[in-house]
Amino acid sequence: MGGGRPQRRGALLHVAALNYGPLTLVQPLGALTLVAAVPLGARAAGRRVGRTEWRGTVLTLLGLGALLLTTGGGSAPQDTLTLPEALGVGAATMAVVAGLSRPGARPGLRHAAASGITSGVASALTQTLTVAVTDRSGGPLFNWRLLTVALLVSAFAMGGLVLSQTAYRGGLGATLAVVTLANPVAAAAIGLALLGERLQGGPVSLILALFGTAAAGRGVILLSRAQARGADRGGGRGPRAAGPGRLQGRDRQPPARRRYAAGRERPRSRRGAAGCGPLHRGRGTLPRTGDCPAPPVTGNRPAPTLRPGAHP
Repeated sequence: MGGGRPQRRGALLHVAALNYGPLTLVQPLGALTLVAAVPLGARAAGRRVGRTEWRGTVLTLLGLGALLLTTGGGSAPQDTLTLPEALGVGAATMAVVAGLSRPGARPGLRHAAASGITSGVASALTQTLTVAVTDRSGGPLFNWRLLTVALLVSAFAMGGLVLSQTAYRGGLGATLAVVTLANPVAAAAIGLALLGERLQGGPVSLILALFGTAAAGRGVILLSRAQARGADRGGGRGPRAAGPGRLQGRDRQPPARRRYAAGRERPRSRRGAAGCGPLHRGRGTLPRTGDCPAPPVTGNRPAPTLRPGAHP
């Protein structure tokens, strides 16, 4: 419960940002979560920020700064997706996700790309929903278009979450980078193609945007790798974590002793019977008595029978 409150607050802030800024500006800023995680993760692990993390942070900030210059700060969005456009975006997204989810090589990266795409599309649809709901032109608050967009937002948001959890099973570093990069790319594509968003500055702005995208992408990859290494180090803490082929504690004992310690079986002696065998006292050897079986008869000679009180 405690970890869910910051996530809900972050989601609400994201929705508010989509209501006041274009997709080409808001969605790339999601990469700042990796930048903020660098000092927090280093402090939690009791270490200093590494060189790779510094490089990733600088490249990410430079790339995002270049993208901010190309968007010119952006104005509040006015255009929204029509019902045919929303249905077309939903159908195209489901087709892409279905293609990426088919069995094949690198399932983790493909699921990560599908998760980033669905999350970016959900953000674009959320912007349409929030702008339409807060519109004060006097139109109806609820209609078929808004209900359809709301259903699509819910489906893609949940689908992106499920796909991300499936993708993270194959590792953290590359998966986190693909998710972080695919999200703003999908959202920005919808904003530029359907919502009338434009880059300011002409060809120079386009070159600067490409440079910012490349720098931010490289920074995200470096930060994702650093977080993956930090997660591996954190999972291996403790006194000599057991690796493959290394046994710890009671597991280092032979199998028979482990079964005896677990209460499943008593250790057998070399004579083959549980608890039976010779007792060694000094130089003499005395046989055990009780429930131990009699020694086998060898040859054709029967075992001698002793009378009471007689000595051999």
